[in-house]
Amino acid sequence: MPYCLRPITPGDDAAIAAIIRRVMPEFGADGPGFAIHDAEVGAMTAAYAIPRAAYFVIERAGVVQGGGGVAPLLGGDADTCELRKMYFLPALRGLGAGQALMQRCLDAARELGFKRCYLETLTGMEAAKKLYRRSGFVAIPQALGGTGHFSCDSFFVRAL
Repeated sequence: MPYCLRPITPGDDAAIAAIIRRVMPEFGADGPGFAIHDAEVGAMTAAYAIPRAAYFVIERAGVVQGGGGVAPLLGGDADTCELRKMYFLPALRGLGAGQALMQRCLDAARELGFKRCYLETLTGMEAAKKLYRRSGFVAIPQALGGTGHFSCDSFFVRAL
């Protein structure tokens, strides 16, 4: 395998924050209402050390190049989690890492007792949307919960 998928550790926080801050502007997602401004970006290990949450990183050649996780959907019901902060540097794309991380996140969501997984994204992230659809997500017409990401315009959910 050309990469290693593992749970986040405190030593990964700076790398994941840098990835999020680099990748989101690539897709025009750096203005108000996007996850790049969430307080957790600077302290991901602590943010996912809450009950029913998990975050994973992907390393290649000893360097963290991507990550993603699940946590309870803010403002949602107890059975619904959100796929959150799933971003990859360009060097990691096209290697199957997205599918592997998606599967690990969905497995974690099931293990944590969730029945549905929700995510929000935006127009322009077409490769990500293809991954979501291949992973069993279906588009829904409006946002669920209260994430505060009011600039997102595409919403997906899947049963677990």
